[in-house]
Amino acid sequence: MKNFTNMMKQAQELQGRMQQMQSELDELECKGTSGAGLVTVTLNGKGEMKGLDIDASLIKPDEVEILEDLVVAAHADAKSRMEAELQEKMKSITGDLPIPPGMKLF
Repeated sequence: MKNFTNMMKQAQELQGRMQQMQSELDELECKGTSGAGLVTVTLNGKGEMKGLDIDASLIKPDEVEILEDLVVAAHADAKSRMEAELQEKMKSITGDLPIPPGMKLF
């Protein structure tokens, strides 16, 4: 019975930490770049695009496909960085709780 009580206590603590993390996600920002920094995409912690910066040298009517590819690449970079940061935050929240790999709690 004591083990069950400990598990319930840990679950409640985890729930509280998860709620705190959810509130922090809006404020979390991660930038991804492509084209040697000529295109930058900013995402928030929920993966929503909050900003796009394109160097003026890339804005050429005959090179639209290149610009589109750079925007997609910058977004992928930002998403990858955000996922890595969220993984680290999850490690700090879950501590020593045995969470199966790949299981998402948010």
